[in-house]
Amino acid sequence: MLRKAGSRLRGAAWVTGPAAWTTGLLALILTLATVIWLAAPAAPAAATLTALATPVSFSGTPTVGALFTVSDGQLGTHFCTASVVNSPAGNLILTAAHCLPGSSAASAGSIAFVPGYVDGTTPAGVWMVTGTFVDPAWSATANPDDDFAFLTVAQPGSSTPIESVTGAENLGINDPPSGIVQVIGYPDTQNQPIICQNRTTMFSPTQTQFDCDGYTVGTSGSPLLTGAATARGGQTVIGVIGGYEQGGDSPDVSYAAAFGPSVQALYEVAVAQG
Repeated sequence: MLRKAGSRLRGAAWVTGPAAWTTGLLALILTLATVIWLAAPAAPAAATLTALATPVSFSGTPTVGALFTVSDGQLGTHFCTASVVNSPAGNLILTAAHCLPGSSAASAGSIAFVPGYVDGTTPAGVWMVTGTFVDPAWSATANPDDDFAFLTVAQPGSSTPIESVTGAENLGINDPPSGIVQVIGYPDTQNQPIICQNRTTMFSPTQTQFDCDGYTVGTSGSPLLTGAATARGGQTVIGVIGGYEQGGDSPDVSYAAAFGPSVQALYEVAVAQG
């Protein structure tokens, strides 16, 4: 259930040069400085969003929340992130498979999902996990390409589905893996989510890479979202932090398994059985 340990240092590009000096010694300084400036690596253009980005804390969104341990009916600590995805019954959330204790249904009362959680508040209620669905390949070998899971959730004594309360994101299958995404996650060291936007790249043919600092333990399962957001979701999830190195060994680089036919097949199983 844990990911992201340690840190990684990165070089910074210098993007400014000296002012134009015109006489004597100042002219000589300008010449030397110009040589040094031209030899330095150029900074990436802001529009490309390929440099290491920085997240910001915010007040949360109802379609993304934190997974909590539960003991004696009380919320414990949050350990991973999940998002509500559109489904016929309106009761599915999506996270990383390595967040779960096993491939079978979660023990009764052991895990809860709190959408929109911030600073101890539960604005959209507490939803108990009633079932978990992981790919058979993950169960057999923990293949990083299958590090995703669907969970069913419900509130005891209520038949209201979570999607009718929070809204939902759309599931993106075979969507372009490289593009601009927003990633929302819950680091385990703070009680509100962070959000960051950057352009993804392909780490491998089956793994997406997202560079933004601050995605530490607790952000596994964070959705990679594309498209315009509304008050009730409406974005498309093209991956969740997980996969290679269970999402990444440092806070500044995260990975996600590309969503393809295996995700669609697992979604259909969760819809049919959940």
